[in-house]
Amino acid sequence: MRTPVALLLELGLLLAALSVLGTLARRFTLSPIPLYLLAGLAVGEGGVAPVPAAGQFVETGAAIGVVLLLLTLGLEFSLTEFAVGMRRHVPSALVDLVLNAAPGAVAGVLLGMDGVGILALAGATYISSSGIIARLLTDLRRLGNRETPAVLSVLVMEDCAMALYLPVLAVLASGGQWWQAMLGVLAAVGAVLTAFAVSYRWGHHLGKLIAHPDAEQLLLRVLGLTLIVAALAEFVHASAAVGAFLVGLTLTGETATRTRAVLSPLRDLFAAVFFLAIGLSVDPVDLLPALPAALALAAVTVVTKILTGRYAAMRDQVGRRGQLRAGTALIARGEFSLVIVGLVGALHDTLGPLVTTYVFILALVGPVLTRLAGPAPSRPRPAPDTRDGST
Repeated sequence: MRTPVALLLELGLLLAALSVLGTLARRFTLSPIPLYLLAGLAVGEGGVAPVPAAGQFVETGAAIGVVLLLLTLGLEFSLTEFAVGMRRHVPSALVDLVLNAAPGAVAGVLLGMDGVGILALAGATYISSSGIIARLLTDLRRLGNRETPAVLSVLVMEDCAMALYLPVLAVLASGGQWWQAMLGVLAAVGAVLTAFAVSYRWGHHLGKLIAHPDAEQLLLRVLGLTLIVAALAEFVHASAAVGAFLVGLTLTGETATRTRAVLSPLRDLFAAVFFLAIGLSVDPVDLLPALPAALALAAVTVVTKILTGRYAAMRDQVGRRGQLRAGTALIARGEFSLVIVGLVGALHDTLGPLVTTYVFILALVGPVLTRLAGPAPSRPRPAPDTRDGST
């Protein structure tokens, strides 16, 4: 088999550049995410140093990166405590929907879009980026903070809402009938409810099936299962991120501890590729014309996401500083908003550039504002190997 020299060279240069940027960011105690995004912008189509040979690898690696980020995030929590948090935060989900979908819908009306365009823009402003936020919580060492369960509850309910939203949007964008959209919604709802029920009822058996003393076997088993579950979730228009997160929640005790250890280097590699891919998907030429409208929309939805996070954290009786940290953590938009552009962008000339510019602004600004919200000592969590694996 012939070695693809261009691919190896471009990937080598990209990884070396990301290493330099990551070192620079951590020297100033910042998250490297904004620098990775800017690097992607520089090497994408229309950038200063395009990498055509590495494009397919980056696209595939980005999908794996989101899955690994949510898998390892799920490993930090037990299924029981998360289920309790989800029930408590149904009002938070409703506040999130109203506050953050409304600005997109209003902007769509003002821009003269039709019903599909308005629905698409509302979804793009509503949904936060699970991938970016998962990495931020890890980088800033806030996984043990009191506000973090509230943030995760909001994120997971957003991803579940996408299971209802995306089939409807896809059918309407293609000119399909209402009953086709409803069938897609019913299939997605059934799949999500089944996944939660199976995880809650039989998830404690999963660790026994996966556990193995050899690190290589453990890695292969966990990663293989997670990718299968993520693929099934995507197949029914649910989120691969939710599927991966559920797998992480079901692993407990020593299995969870060892899984974190073997997956951490792989997660860091593909997470960096994921952030690179967001920048890579943006053509700098598209940014400037849409910049004024995107900045205005971003300014409004920064405020609405902060209000959402503050409300959710307040329901968990978190202090004001923690409420602010929760709000800023939810600001970043990313992968789902770009999926929406892929579904509808061809129908509206202004939608694609606007949403892409909007996503890029908040993917850059979100991590910075989250960092400026201030560090706080993490609330000690029980040692991972003593978590209760019962359901």
